[in-house]
Amino acid sequence: MASVVGAAARLRPMIDLIDIKDRVRLDDYAAYLQLAQTVQDLRSEAALCVPALRGRKVWMVSSTAAGGGVAEMMPRLVSMLRELGVATEWVVMRTSHREFFFLTKRLHNLIHGEGDPRLDPGDRELYDTVSRETAAALQPLLRKQDILVVHDPQPLGAGASIKRALGIQAIWRCHIGLEVDSPAARAAWSFLQPYAQVYDNAVFSAPEYIRDFLAGRATVMRPTIDPLSHKNRELPPHKLVGVLCNAGLVAANHPVLTEPFPKPALRLQPDGTFAPADRPADVGLLFRPVVTEVSRWDRLKGFGPLLEGFRRLKRRLRKREYPPRQRRRLEIVRLVLAGPEPGSVQDDPEARQTLAGLSAAFRDLEPEERADIALLALPMDSVKNNALMVNALQRCSTLIVQNSLREGFGLTATEAMWKGIPVMGTHAWGLRQQIRDGLDGRLVNDPENPEEIAQMLDEMLVDPGLRSAWGQSGQRRVNHEFLVFRQILEWLRLLAKCGSAH
Repeated sequence: MASVVGAAARLRPMIDLIDIKDRVRLDDYAAYLQLAQTVQDLRSEAALCVPALRGRKVWMVSSTAAGGGVAEMMPRLVSMLRELGVATEWVVMRTSHREFFFLTKRLHNLIHGEGDPRLDPGDRELYDTVSRETAAALQPLLRKQDILVVHDPQPLGAGASIKRALGIQAIWRCHIGLEVDSPAARAAWSFLQPYAQVYDNAVFSAPEYIRDFLAGRATVMRPTIDPLSHKNRELPPHKLVGVLCNAGLVAANHPVLTEPFPKPALRLQPDGTFAPADRPADVGLLFRPVVTEVSRWDRLKGFGPLLEGFRRLKRRLRKREYPPRQRRRLEIVRLVLAGPEPGSVQDDPEARQTLAGLSAAFRDLEPEERADIALLALPMDSVKNNALMVNALQRCSTLIVQNSLREGFGLTATEAMWKGIPVMGTHAWGLRQQIRDGLDGRLVNDPENPEEIAQMLDEMLVDPGLRSAWGQSGQRRVNHEFLVFRQILEWLRLLAKCGSAH
């Protein structure tokens, strides 16, 4: 869907101009009965907003073109704005300073209340150096009448520099946040405030995330998903099986229509290495109950406690009496922990460390416990193939888990709800905005408590009727609240307001 334009990258070495190749049009959505009215309403709103943006170009700036929710949302956001008449470009920053993304990952964790709050002058110097380099590469592309939209802390400083130099209308979209204050969060926001306060508008995913110094010029915009993306579109049975076979997630015992993906999914082996996911045998996705968490390899996603909670769930079989059907379900249920191939996401340098910790915990399990747990690394060489793998994994799951310790907004939970899969989340603020406990799924109180996790998994697996009701309710909620059309409409209104301000 997105590829780097080579000439632009050569001319401007600190940024990549992303070429959006999106064949999905608004008419494709309107062909679905449940989406037709929504598309019509969006077009009517665009007719009112777009005139204020004539002669202006919107520049979206982020830190990576692959991996994470921002990179996933951006192609369709840009293509839809273009189709509605808004000239829009997407630029991704790059830097030769490897330590920069370690710093911004620290800031990400601090905003979520985690880590050492001590930031020194060297951190500020590094951030300013990369910001100046990025701004110097981007600024020649912009005109004063354009609108700059910067996503998250990584390019925040660069956007502030351009705003000061050109007087351009500038919006900062912050996709992370925490609803409670802490010394760690205060340290991060103190670091970021000199840059963030320069912007004309700020956008957050929840009102609780807005900082006092941005009050009065901040708005709330919930993230959304695209129902026709490769990650969320329907997969009929033959297509689903084809994706699983192409990805090496199931053994291909029969011929399938499509060719194997160039890179298969990889599965952690008992010796700590990764091999194709169907070795020594496939996970049983088409036959067994499956509990799945798909996220970036981030400690705050709660993979470790979930792994231990699942192990305790299995051990309960030795100590408790269960009805025959439930005992059989718990005997054969498997846990899948899946994330991107380490090193494929440039702005998340902690991924290897997190995965190494999970690998060590996996190797410490008893052999029969390891057989029921699969750690999968999904290749990122093809955005489309990666999205299809995630789609297939989610659709094969009995439960989707998002065991986040902190979560600004969990798109993986939204994706599962759209597919009608019940979700076990946590009381992390972003997940509480989506999952209504007992209606759309369940929420654990303490995502670091393996015993509570085991108990919740037990309760959710025992009742197919409740799982079906949670799945249906979650799907309705996403249809009403969290589809891409709502976000496009909100962007149109905000951009038109900025256009009128010139």
